[in-house]
Amino acid sequence: MLEVSHLTSHLGYWLRYVSNHVSRAFAAKLESRNVTVAEWVVLRELYGEDAMAPSHLAERLGLTRGAISKLADRLIAKDFVLREDSPDDGRAHTLALSPAGQALVPALSALADRNDAEFFGDLTAGERETVERILKAVVERRGLKGIPVS
Repeated sequence: MLEVSHLTSHLGYWLRYVSNHVSRAFAAKLESRNVTVAEWVVLRELYGEDAMAPSHLAERLGLTRGAISKLADRLIAKDFVLREDSPDDGRAHTLALSPAGQALVPALSALADRNDAEFFGDLTAGERETVERILKAVVERRGLKGIPVS
């Protein structure tokens, strides 16, 4: 029989293992506020910004226009985002946070911070810096694009 590497001998296994646990815990925290991870990403990207075209938001997040449209529709239904006609083009529209969305983002950001601290708070500052430096190097060298939304 051919020798086959064990699952745990792959860095991808450990990255996925940690990522899945971090992501599930964060998704559960967001669920308590009636928001998904993908919705959080959109809300955070709109926070502190002027109204922007959905196409610009899609480009910034590395998502399709269709995905942005679906996320925007859900966030509009929850009264977290406003869709307005573009002043420059009557056929186009922009997205911006509603007052409720503006108020919600800091609370969600605190959940993200808490989740990060729960999983990585035991790392020393040097360990955390090393992990971040290595992961950013992989992103840069591989030319990875788009913001993780799930």
